[in-house]
Formats: sequence, C-alpha cells, structure tokens
Amino acid sequence: MPDIVLSTINAKWIHPSLALRLLKANLGSMEEQCEILEFALRQPMEEKVQGILAARPRLLGLSVSIWNHMATLELLKELNEKWEQRPIVVLGGPEVSWLSEEAEIFRYADYAIRGEGEESFRSLCYEVFNGNNPLVSINQGSVDVNKIAPAYRLYTDEDLQKKFVYVEASRGCPFSCEFCQGPIGPSGLQAVREFPLEPFLAEMETLIDRGGRTFKFLDRSFNLDMDRAARIMEFFLERIKVLEDGPEQDRPLSVHFEMVPSRFLPEMRELLRRFSPGTLRLEIGIQTFNTESAGLIKLSKNPDKELECLEFLRRETNALLHVDLIAGLPGEGLASFGEGFDLLWRALSGSKGAFEIQLGILKCLPGTPIARHNESHGMRYSAEPPYEVIETGDLPAAELDRVKNFARFWEIIVNRNPFPDLLPSLLPPGESAFDRFMSLSDRLLEKFSRNWGIDRKELGAMVASICLENRNIDKREQGL
Repeated sequence: MPDIVLSTINAKWIHPSLALRLLKANLGSMEEQCEILEFALRQPMEEKVQGILAARPRLLGLSVSIWNHMATLELLKELNEKWEQRPIVVLGGPEVSWLSEEAEIFRYADYAIRGEGEESFRSLCYEVFNGNNPLVSINQGSVDVNKIAPAYRLYTDEDLQKKFVYVEASRGCPFSCEFCQGPIGPSGLQAVREFPLEPFLAEMETLIDRGGRTFKFLDRSFNLDMDRAARIMEFFLERIKVLEDGPEQDRPLSVHFEMVPSRFLPEMRELLRRFSPGTLRLEIGIQTFNTESAGLIKLSKNPDKELECLEFLRRETNALLHVDLIAGLPGEGLASFGEGFDLLWRALSGSKGAFEIQLGILKCLPGTPIARHNESHGMRYSAEPPYEVIETGDLPAAELDRVKNFARFWEIIVNRNPFPDLLPSLLPPGESAFDRFMSLSDRLLEKFSRNWGIDRKELGAMVASICLENRNIDKREQGL
C-alpha cells in the first residue's frame, strides 16, 4: 500500500492532472511511496470513496479547484464516515490557496498548502513522516521553475493515447485583471517564470515518441515572448509535418495555446498560417469590448486591434478559435454586452476554421481584487463555488438570469452545433446575433422549463419550428 496518495476530481476523464504528477515527481526519495488516483466529476461517488479506501494511505493529498470544491467536500464527508484508519489529509490547489480558514472544507483536513506545492508538499511529507509537527497552513510563494523536476514521464501510455496532454512552458501572468487569480499568489504578485526551453522541448519530443498527440499548454500568455513562442511553434510544426507525411494510420498531432490578441506580430502570423486544418486550437481572451468597464478592472483593451487580430485568424489561418466574453462586469449593462457580442460574432463568422464563443459569467474568486467594486457598482455574488455574480448595478438579476440561460443554450446549440443546417436561419447575416439568440433562448426556456437534460430530437424540432416562424416573419416584414 502507498504511504502517500495524491488525488483530485477532474472535470472529465480525458483531463489528467499535471499538478498531481508534479507533486509526485518532486517528492525526492519518497516518490516510490506515492500513488496517484484520479476521478471524474460525473463518476459515482461510491467509486471515488472505495478507490481511496482501498489504497489505505497514511497521507492523502487532495487538489481542490473552483470546479471540484463542492464535490471534494462531499468526498471528504463520505470518507469521514467510512475510514477504518483515518490518514493525514492535506489540501492544496488554486481554490484552497485563497479560502478563509473558516471554510467548511478545512474541517476535514489536517494541513493546507497555499500556493505552488512542489517544494512545500515534499517538505510537509518529510516532516510528518519523521514525527514532527509542521505548520497547519503553509503559505508557499513562487517556486524556482529551474529547480522543479519535470513530471511528463508520469503520464501513462493510456494518458498519451486517449487524453489531453497538459504541459507548461511558463508560469505566472504579466497582467493584473482583477477577476483572475493568475498573476497573484499568497505572497503577492507572481512574475512570469519560464521553464528552460531546450529541456522542455526534449520532454515534448519524448511524449510525441510515446504516442502523445493532443497537447494543451497551460501558459496563460503563450505569445508574451515572441522568440520563445516561435521556437515552440516551429518544433510542433516540424512534428506535425512528419506525422502528416508518415503512415496514414498514425493519429494527427494538435496543439492548444492561450494567446494575447494584442501581440500577434508579423512573424507570429506567418507561423500561424502554416498550421494545417485540425492541428491548432487557440484560446483568445477578449472578455469585453467596453473600454470603461475594462479600465475599472485593469483589463488592457484595444478593441480595434483585437478585432483585426480575430479577423486575421478567421481569414488566413485554419485555427479552431475559442474566444471568451464575460457577462456581469462592473459598469457594463445588457445593451453594451449585446453590442460586444455582436462585434465578436461578426468578426468570427465565416472563418476558415471552426470557432466557439465561450460566454462566461463573472466570478468573484477568493483573493481577487474584483470585490473592491461590490459597493460602488452594486455587485452581489453567490457565496458558494463557482462564486458567480447574481446581479450588478447595471445588470439586474432578472436580466443576468436571461444571459445565463442564453449562455447555456448557446453552448449546446451553436458551439456544439448539433443542427448545422439550422444555423443560417438561427443567425442570419445582417441581424443582431445577440438579439436573435436571446429571443430563441427565452422561448426554449419557456417551452422546456430548463436548459439541461433536453432530448436532442425535441430540442431540434423546437429550434426548427422557431426558425421557420422567424423566416415567415422576416418575409412578411419585407413584403414578400
């Protein structure tokens, strides 16, 4: 039986945790005594409980994020009822790093590590197993990435062949957006730190040789350093070409980067043009086109440049684009948000590659300075994860609920696109995509009384009926 079990509840089975593998890889002489157990959010609770009970660890480390906080709390409660011999429980992860000490989840833990854990978790394990009594709450600042042992060898063959391969070439963020935990840590602002490039690329080579094909970079601003980004992109372009020219049965290679839209320099654009269809996915954080609202939360904005960047990506690359907007920002009402949504839709429509508009709802994550606007802008948030905004001075609760319903139906109808033949009628050129789809989502909610668990055929029939009705209305208005 392992002395140490590292575990977490991932969003889906295909999303393995790089964080757990880094903790294990940096345990030094205790690595062989450590086992990783990963679960999925929708996996039955009993399977999670029995998996951990069967391992019988002396120390259980759990990684907690905003999305698995409540599921982890439920798991701990279940385990607390069934332990034969309770292990030492250590909590870590981005959610734990900022929670109040009074948070319920801490009642079921012995130790908490706040911040990056490679060094502090190793030290804690050595202290505990040597009979010492370390601090209950450990605040770890930024670690020296040059001293971190890489963990990519801990991806299994199954991970590489069937799951996303999460990698990181850098940590930290140079920006100070007030809704994000990225640039901050328990000890204050965190500078961007880059992993040594050549050893990193050697690790990527090994992963590809072992069968890794779907790479997702965790870097928050991949194109911050142009020379470094170009070197990494050239590396993957070369490997993509080798695979494309190789045996037909070999699986294609694809890579996902999160990029800053204001930093698409000419040399970057030339590299992006070279990626063939299906090999490149880009995540672009627009968040808002309202410059006043952006200024309030220290979100750097240049709407004209951002739109030009998106139009370039649409016209001249094969990238699958995932673009974010956030509803509920201080100072932005429904009309402004709708205008921004339409700007984004027009910029992306007709792209060579596929695209998704991810409509997010503002969250007041623990530790983030967005809370400073609560009184001045009438911001009210849920006290439980994921801490979504309930209403603002510019967006009443009823309107915000409509936006949340819009976001859900947009995801299942437009982003997933199960009814491609209906999309032109749903969102005709020259019309406000926001207004048209808001009307649709209102009617769908009225029809089904929910925006989840709807039979696909029933949904398709209702959408088709509304499209036909809209076409008839349009013809009457045009006098046809």
